[in-house]
Amino acid sequence: MFTGIIEGMGTVNAIRSSGGVQRMSITADMPLDGTKIGDSIAVNGACLTVVALSGKRFEADISAETLARTTFGALRSGETVNLERALRLSDRIDGHLVSGHIDGVGIIKNRQTKGKVTLITIGISPTLSRYTIAKGSVAVDGISLTINRCTQSFFDVSIIPQTALMTTIRIKKIGAKVNIETDMIGKYVERFVVGIGTEKSDSGHSINHNLLSKERYL
Repeated sequence: MFTGIIEGMGTVNAIRSSGGVQRMSITADMPLDGTKIGDSIAVNGACLTVVALSGKRFEADISAETLARTTFGALRSGETVNLERALRLSDRIDGHLVSGHIDGVGIIKNRQTKGKVTLITIGISPTLSRYTIAKGSVAVDGISLTINRCTQSFFDVSIIPQTALMTTIRIKKIGAKVNIETDMIGKYVERFVVGIGTEKSDSGHSINHNLLSKERYL
């Protein structure tokens, strides 16, 4: 589990095939003190497991599923990525709960500067937009951001100077692809509601739209 508050950035050293998966080597720009083999690190928002570690350099394997759902297939040596180590239960959650399981890929459609803030429009498919709401949370390349407005084909976010300084979002140009993880709460709610007539409440009634409305959940 992560928070979407980026700890630092890393440089991709190499990506190579290893035992049917892609192995990525990254050098972090931050100390990895306390990190050990088997720990999770979110790389551009995707949760990866450390399989080798030496100082600030670590390696992680990328499965076929992760390659299919993320921008990793186009990642090359020398590129910069966002890094966040797994949340500790004693930490403050300054962003939002992020699983590190990427839902799909978005494309930066527009960038506009207003004062010190950069407004970015990201195009997404309807399969992702169904989980976006104005003022809701979204993780873009692992960065916890608040949605300003959204439609079935895009959403807008505001990037403050601190976020731009600490992440790769400042170097993303129009047309660049980014990893998207929508808010997990929306997905669980949808899964819960879709099972109309299959779930029972404690009183024995089916949990459906009528019951949720009656109980003032909707």
